[in-house]
Amino acid sequence: MFEAFERYLQEKAELTANEINAVRAVSIEKKIRKRQYLLQEGDVCHYNCFIVKGCLRLYRVSEDGVEHILRFGVENWWVSDHESYNTGNPSKGNIDALENCEVILIDKPAFINLMLTIPVFKNFIDGLKARSFDASQNRIMGNISFSAEEKYQNFMTSFPDIFNRVPLHMIASYLGVSRETLSRIRNQFVHK
Repeated sequence: MFEAFERYLQEKAELTANEINAVRAVSIEKKIRKRQYLLQEGDVCHYNCFIVKGCLRLYRVSEDGVEHILRFGVENWWVSDHESYNTGNPSKGNIDALENCEVILIDKPAFINLMLTIPVFKNFIDGLKARSFDASQNRIMGNISFSAEEKYQNFMTSFPDIFNRVPLHMIASYLGVSRETLSRIRNQFVHK
């Protein structure tokens, strides 16, 4: 499992063999079954999680019991509840597996140490955080300015790997539209 993470790090961050060994020493390999939680609401998020295989989702449940998907994650993506991780407060969300998954976990103290002792790793993570922030800003702008049709089109274009792996009702939740609206839009696209 670590070998896939190693290939990713060498490709994206160009770490040396010694630096890879330092990452390996603090990496925890974990398998998560479909529908199993990686993090549950109320628990503190202590880990950064790299997805080797599978699909996860980060979501919150509103007061009225409706699930709101904030994010999906697939192979070679990172997932975490950043608010809980950064503050040490209990998570307001859940992370669960939509497929059987294999992940690499690195706890917060070890992750901070890697960034302090491996400058190229810190630069890589800083770049990931910047791109993640940009993506969040673009998603917010899309949510407040796009029509439901534009949200759907953008999702299909931006995340083709995810689009075919998750149920339609979860895509609707992510887009902030009803399942019925998404079904109608999807049928319009099919008939074009």
